[in-house]
Amino acid sequence: MQLIVENLAKLYDKKRGLAATSFEVETGELIAIVGHNGAGKSTLLKMLGNWIIPDDGTVTIDGFGLANRKAIIGKVGFIPEVPNLFDFFSVEYNLKLFALLSHTPFSRVEVILREFSLLPFRKSKVQSLSKGLKQRVNIGRALLADPAILLLDEPTSGLDFEMTREIYRLLQAMHSAGKTIIFTSHRPEEIKNLATRIMVLHESRLVFDGLPHAYFQSEIHERLYAL
Repeated sequence: MQLIVENLAKLYDKKRGLAATSFEVETGELIAIVGHNGAGKSTLLKMLGNWIIPDDGTVTIDGFGLANRKAIIGKVGFIPEVPNLFDFFSVEYNLKLFALLSHTPFSRVEVILREFSLLPFRKSKVQSLSKGLKQRVNIGRALLADPAILLLDEPTSGLDFEMTREIYRLLQAMHSAGKTIIFTSHRPEEIKNLATRIMVLHESRLVFDGLPHAYFQSEIHERLYAL
């Protein structure tokens, strides 16, 4: 098992961010986490990505706990909904800076620039890019260390139709290359087109975990999320 989550929980000022949650993930899964705003989706991803510290529970990735940051940093890439890039620096400088932070050789920067069709923008300041291009840089940044697990929080939020299709293509290509992908989404078409497994959070609790066809036929979907 690649990822094991046991009784993971988070509390925000006496308000529950995520109730005790347990699940396991096998290598190569493509999981959609579904739920209304405030259900705990982003909180869960941020804990898995080591961005926030759980109040309880454990996460084990390839046998390493989250406390072993040196081992985990190369295994998990987290892409937040709002790109965490430095707007006044160039695309290339942003990638090189994150390469330094993750102890990744600069040769990976060239690979990312080429694979994500960013070579024409390498000297462009991030602030001058479209939202779609920023998201492409954001995903490329998370892949610098070539992590086996990729976490994406609302990866197509605010993108137009063409850029949304481009992000779909990138996700499918990464999944085909063997990456394990966990993403949050409000879009039914994303869930149907991408996910091999669906997890539903409601009021900070995991209320469904199963195959897409079972989800769309379930009472949970009908009661909480049907359009």
